[in-house]
Amino acid sequence: MPSSSKKDWLESTYRKAVERAPERQERFVTTGEMVVEPLYTAEDLAGWDPNRELGYPGEYPFTRGIQPTMYRGRLWTMRQYAGFGTAEESNRRYRYLLENGQTGLSVAFDLPTQIGYDSDHPMAASEVGKVGVAIDSIEDMLILFDGIPLDKVTTSMTINATAAILLAMYIAVGKTQGVPPEKLGGTIQNDILKEYITRGTWIYPPKPSMRLITDIFKYCSEHVPQWNTISISGYHMREAGATAAQEVGFTLANGIAYVQAAIDAGLDVDEFAPRLSFFFACHNNFLEEVAKFRAARRLWARIMKERFEAKNPRSWMLRFHTQTGGATLTAQQPENNIVRTAIQALAAVLGGTQSLHTNSMDEALGLPTEKSVQIALRTQQIIAYESGVADTIDPLAGSYYVEHLTNEIEKAARNYIEIIDSLGGALAAIERGYQQREIQESAYRYQREVEEKKRIIVGVNEFVTREEEKPEILRLDPSIGQRQVERLRRLRETRDSERVACALEKLRRAAEGTENLMPVIIECVEARATLGEISDALRKVWGEHRETVVI
Repeated sequence: MPSSSKKDWLESTYRKAVERAPERQERFVTTGEMVVEPLYTAEDLAGWDPNRELGYPGEYPFTRGIQPTMYRGRLWTMRQYAGFGTAEESNRRYRYLLENGQTGLSVAFDLPTQIGYDSDHPMAASEVGKVGVAIDSIEDMLILFDGIPLDKVTTSMTINATAAILLAMYIAVGKTQGVPPEKLGGTIQNDILKEYITRGTWIYPPKPSMRLITDIFKYCSEHVPQWNTISISGYHMREAGATAAQEVGFTLANGIAYVQAAIDAGLDVDEFAPRLSFFFACHNNFLEEVAKFRAARRLWARIMKERFEAKNPRSWMLRFHTQTGGATLTAQQPENNIVRTAIQALAAVLGGTQSLHTNSMDEALGLPTEKSVQIALRTQQIIAYESGVADTIDPLAGSYYVEHLTNEIEKAARNYIEIIDSLGGALAAIERGYQQREIQESAYRYQREVEEKKRIIVGVNEFVTREEEKPEILRLDPSIGQRQVERLRRLRETRDSERVACALEKLRRAAEGTENLMPVIIECVEARATLGEISDALRKVWGEHRETVVI
């Protein structure tokens, strides 16, 4: 007789099978330690209302996607993250990627640029151009986008503490090209809260940092309306060891803090919320990642509609960029990373991402070569044009397991948000070290499981080969720093020093007051003030942040 229920099947057919041949491990869990049962049925969705939990694509709560047609209308933006050495070298890589079918630019900046130091500053020694492109002034920015029409491409810039300065430079480059600010499209990360949690490229204390963010919100809503003013990022928290549920919960809690800060600064929620965007990682547990994206989209819609009472449906939409998991790449058997990236990219697409970066196979060893970058881009193109998964919307909807997991991740993420609320909000929780401790504990548990072989990493703790192939590694010209310093010296010799000094003094006075800083920063940039000089003008007024030590 066929089983009449899941319980009946577990106690009869399933139990007998396990007695004859035990399962390969005692307990199955997701990366986030959610228990995976052997089978999911309609019984696991008891009380589940598809109209409330799913809806339809392009309609609240957007579980099935924010656009009515999703990829049947337009594919996601293929936005490969790149930047290294000098502006000239990065410009060549951007042109190469665009020629090979990339549909959006994504800029990586070197560490000195991220923390507000010019290339000739002692703190920049040995770091110029190493993990991204060195940008000291608008002159570098003009070279970076030489021959790239800013009204034809969108650009994402992964920059936080100095986001206002880099955005000002981008606006100034647009003007030079004859492209007005209202025609510019793209995104700045501009997410300082996650820097305090995991990444560490902050400059200023939280209060003035939040002022810079809300100034950008206000300025762009009036002058650069197509620009995404923030990319609220879970990616770096996930890379540091957060689980999928923590990534969603902590990221959306930060999003709540930004929305509230903007409202407190006098902005109407429906003026700025439609230009908020998010940035998530995608790791190896395929179905967990698909469910994560669906849960995040639904939870944010509910937060914006119910908590902030936003009226514009576009304010309810969680639009997000995805990057495949850098922390999942292995230096051992690097070709295996091609497979990992393909699985992760497919999960991002099935989860409904708006744009996607696929990591290159050699990134655990160094900066990616052109060949590995091309393979990474081709991975996206094969998914888009050959796999068929983009031909229908949210094809995994209705899967008992996917819907159950979506519910569980939303519930766990909401619980994290409630805890953060009880601590006084995201910033207060950060100051108490709550998010940092949670991520550290998750990272420790995961690493212990890898070391104990409770989690198998192919080529690392199992299926190891003695002879490792040594792939080609991109080597940077060691003279990059010297050449960048020389360019900076020439700039300082040839610019109007009095104009620069006046602009920087105007910025310092503005920082002491309450006026919007973006117009003044643009004025400094156009006067040829350097990124370090602009950052220092603000340092003199605001000081620098000191890290909360978490034990």
